[in-house]
Amino acid sequence: MILRLSGLEPLNITPEFGFAVIGERTNITGSPKFSKLILAGDFEGALAVARQQVQGGANLLDVNMDEGMIDSEAAMVRFLNLIGSEPEIARIPIMIDSSKWSVIEAGLKCVQGKSVVNSISLKNGEEEFLRQARLIRRYGAAAIVMAFDEKGQADNFQRKIDICSRAYELLTKQADFPASDIIFDPNILTIATGLEEHRNYAVDFIEATRWIKKNLPGARVSGGVSNISFSFRGNNTVREAMHAAFLFHAIRAGLDMGIVNAGQLAVYEEIEPELRERVEDVLLNRRDDATERLIEFAENVKGKDKTPVSDKAWRKDPVEKRLKHALVKGIVDYIDTDTEEARQKCERPLDVIEGPLMAGMSVVGDLFGSGKMFLPQVVKSARVMKKAVAYLLPFMEAEKSAGAKPQRRIVMATVKGDVHDIGKNIVAVVLQCNNYDVVDLGVMVPAAKILETAREKKADAIGLSGLITPSLDEMVHVAQEMQREGFRLPLLIGGATTSRAHTAVKIAPHYQASTVHVLDASRAVGVVNSLLNEELKTKFDKKIREDYERLRQEHAAKTRRKKLLTLEEARALRTPIDWSTYLPPKPEFLGVRIYAPEKTTITLADLVPFIDWSPFFHAWELRGRYPAIFDDPKIGKQARELFDDAQELLGRIVRKSLLVPRGVHALWRANSVGDDVDVYADEARSEKVATFYFLRQQMQKPPGQANHCLADFISPQSAMGNPQLADYLGGFAVSIHGADELSEEFKYQHDDYNAIITKALADRLAEAFAEYLHMQTRIAWGFGRDEQLSHADLIREKYRGIRPAAGYPACPDHAEKRTLFDLLDAEKNTGIKLTESFAMHPGASVSGLYFSHPDAKYFGVGQIGRDQVGDYATRRREPIAAVEKRLAPNLDYDI
Repeated sequence: MILRLSGLEPLNITPEFGFAVIGERTNITGSPKFSKLILAGDFEGALAVARQQVQGGANLLDVNMDEGMIDSEAAMVRFLNLIGSEPEIARIPIMIDSSKWSVIEAGLKCVQGKSVVNSISLKNGEEEFLRQARLIRRYGAAAIVMAFDEKGQADNFQRKIDICSRAYELLTKQADFPASDIIFDPNILTIATGLEEHRNYAVDFIEATRWIKKNLPGARVSGGVSNISFSFRGNNTVREAMHAAFLFHAIRAGLDMGIVNAGQLAVYEEIEPELRERVEDVLLNRRDDATERLIEFAENVKGKDKTPVSDKAWRKDPVEKRLKHALVKGIVDYIDTDTEEARQKCERPLDVIEGPLMAGMSVVGDLFGSGKMFLPQVVKSARVMKKAVAYLLPFMEAEKSAGAKPQRRIVMATVKGDVHDIGKNIVAVVLQCNNYDVVDLGVMVPAAKILETAREKKADAIGLSGLITPSLDEMVHVAQEMQREGFRLPLLIGGATTSRAHTAVKIAPHYQASTVHVLDASRAVGVVNSLLNEELKTKFDKKIREDYERLRQEHAAKTRRKKLLTLEEARALRTPIDWSTYLPPKPEFLGVRIYAPEKTTITLADLVPFIDWSPFFHAWELRGRYPAIFDDPKIGKQARELFDDAQELLGRIVRKSLLVPRGVHALWRANSVGDDVDVYADEARSEKVATFYFLRQQMQKPPGQANHCLADFISPQSAMGNPQLADYLGGFAVSIHGADELSEEFKYQHDDYNAIITKALADRLAEAFAEYLHMQTRIAWGFGRDEQLSHADLIREKYRGIRPAAGYPACPDHAEKRTLFDLLDAEKNTGIKLTESFAMHPGASVSGLYFSHPDAKYFGVGQIGRDQVGDYATRRREPIAAVEKRLAPNLDYDI
């Protein structure tokens, strides 16, 4: 059974999901900082704490306002309402935490999505317990059930299971409460207090967890992890070790979630051995003097910092441990020396791979799978592994040895028409780290090539990736071809524009074998393991099919419910702009201007100050905003290391001109005609040189809101009798060349880490180029000359005008790029080529249009009806079927 929770986004907790982290720092009783902010009335500051928890990786957010000096109900309602206005925070489910039922109910009345109540118990008897449970059920929430009854708190194994069993029976049989919405908290109590009766508290919790998961079907288990170590307050080194070791054993027993500060979790494998032994002696109650021995050790740890260890101390370890350390830490400095030493100790070079190297990568895989390592670290580990294997290859070839036998082989490709591959490359590295043989066909790969390679290489699965929306149709085509040719391999779908819903509705129906959407690299190994493991695949496939069938039904129901305005009604609600009082700005030039190094009009150094670094971290699945991400307690350290590595490579790229920027922008006379914009050759408008065709929102909106179309922001042709209303439209295309070649050089050196950083930097430089050129355009247009904008203001687009791009929400038809590229002569002036699906090559390219009106804003066209599709096809003079194929994600009907 699945525990289904949600904020703005769903959270489905399954056995495959792993341990769910409940952010603990928004609890007024447990966080001095949060308490101080709330008591001072600084709710904005309190929101920042919540945001930090989400960015730090919390899957749920525990909110507690139990403080005698405030109105707890009012504080809970105010804070939850503020969270609801912050999508970044509101995307995860809320745990409403209070010892007062009135506070809980106040929270339930205003929280979004499906929340969790923390908590109810039997301490006030069965009648009150059932009353509260039924109300929680009515509000649609799940519940934490504490191991309390009329006699008090359960403090031993038998009491814990007796109370939980009794509560389970009452909830499922008398309150009609779904078992999957029951989360037991069997009480994590403090150990190492010196009291004999406390010695077995941790063992009792772990064993109670194991019993609950075995005997109470569907129920989950949670707990407040920091309780275990209260006796060592002030000594973070010992506390972190206790939390990590406790979670290691409790999760293995079945613990599903816990209230914990993820930023204070040590890696179990890296706890200093003597400390780990003494901590586990206490946790597992292994010896009578365990508490005294841990206290003795704790006194030798100075202050709150970990005991310093020499950076080179690991070099004294046996070679097997050194190789493991190098793999986990991503250290390449000694890899040839250590690999040679290991080869000398082994009978065959292959034994080094199958022995210490694979053992080290297994640790990496386990740490990554449990959320204790992050993508940049994993890719660094892969670099170490590849360099070690490269060192051994000549010796294996000399012995005519085969390489280490991989688990299974996966063919991966970015589909035909698409050139984006950063995400695919990261997934490939993660799979290789887990001993899968990945055949990477690269980008722009036709269906026939993918299937031919899968047969030739005897693949066990096929993975498809894509970034632009036309790639979604190409993935459907690949699925259809796999079905037609009789394939039965699992099909994996991934990429920024893909989703579970699209995979379920549009792709899976065309292919009878397993078809699974993979959200990101962190999920890839679990999905592939489940699909290819003989014992797991049948159950996993059944679960996926049931889930996708539910998504298809939900999609069908949603489609039936939605009612669109007719195109005529939507046009009547166009953006209200009073053109009689508006004077469009006149640019200082018309036509094309080219930016290229040989023209000395642009250098890489010009672009660096315009880089928005936040998406760079997102590419590595490190969520947070730059530079605040460096202070994140969970991922800040890794973000800083990644940033430093990127800065070092960026400096080298700029100094040696390893990448080349090329761009072009232009301004034209223009006027709107209905939902289109005509572009003219000169000021006199003597010749119309092109028309841009735009789409209009058709969704029903509250009274007073417009149904936007980009053409609304250009003065209409009907006003051309007044020469002052002759308007202008701009366009641009920019690119960073050389990233593919530089990335391949790194790959040749077995350095996937810098290969991926190279492409991520090229993407950032291309976006920076677009920002730089937009600034130059605003200056040329006149209204940007007096701008005094900081870097942060530019990133937040606090300037006049917009630059929408074809293929994005305001202009979802990628075909408009063809018109733009013809006007700019972009292929000649920038070297950018358009694929048949209108993707730009090189991948680090950006193009779009410039609108100058101060009311111009970004929006999403959303779903459109048959009437607009037919009208649009007529205006573009092309078949309706061609338009429907390109705009399939926007259609409110099936084709």
